[in-house]
Amino acid sequence: MDEAERKMRFLYALRSRGVTDARVLAAMERVDRGAFVTGVFADRAWEDVPLPIACGQTISQPSVVGLMTQALAVSPRDKVLEVGTGSGYQAAVLSHLARRVYTVDRFRVLVRAAEALFRQFDLANVIALTADGSHGLPDQAPFDRILVTAAAEDPPGPLLAQLRIGGIMVVPVGQSDAVQSLIKVTRTEDGYDYEELRPVRFVPLVEGLGQD
Repeated sequence: MDEAERKMRFLYALRSRGVTDARVLAAMERVDRGAFVTGVFADRAWEDVPLPIACGQTISQPSVVGLMTQALAVSPRDKVLEVGTGSGYQAAVLSHLARRVYTVDRFRVLVRAAEALFRQFDLANVIALTADGSHGLPDQAPFDRILVTAAAEDPPGPLLAQLRIGGIMVVPVGQSDAVQSLIKVTRTEDGYDYEELRPVRFVPLVEGLGQD
């Protein structure tokens, strides 16, 4: 299969699973998922499946990346925090939609690998940091948008506090070994509005830094 056909099938799979936002589809078309999947799974990079990466983590399936990004409703002036850099794929997609993306991961080895890819693709508006994502980045708060790519039992309080009024957070919520729900949280003048989007399955959000 040539690259044009592969890309066409990829975008068709995204649309068929509910990713319809034109800006999100354009951003995902620009990011080569193949660059973020290495080793034995490299030839499956364009399939709509989650794949294992280093440190026991996963790269999410593209349709889930698309649906989460779509729910986040990122505008070109937004400052975004991503908790859980992983392969760097989600941050790369966000880089084409937002003014600035801060992405944090507890595993230094993942952050280093992602940084190399961000440099390779000249994504100068992405800043990757090794940090305990459950605490967010207080020094850079507030954020217009927050995306969490690991499941918490509840939307983490420190992250909610770092959301600007009018801001949106998308987070998987639930026990790590049970069904999780993707939740969209909107901060209002009076508190927070919660909307349940769909069932998902993510690795758990873990406090502290990883051993790598």
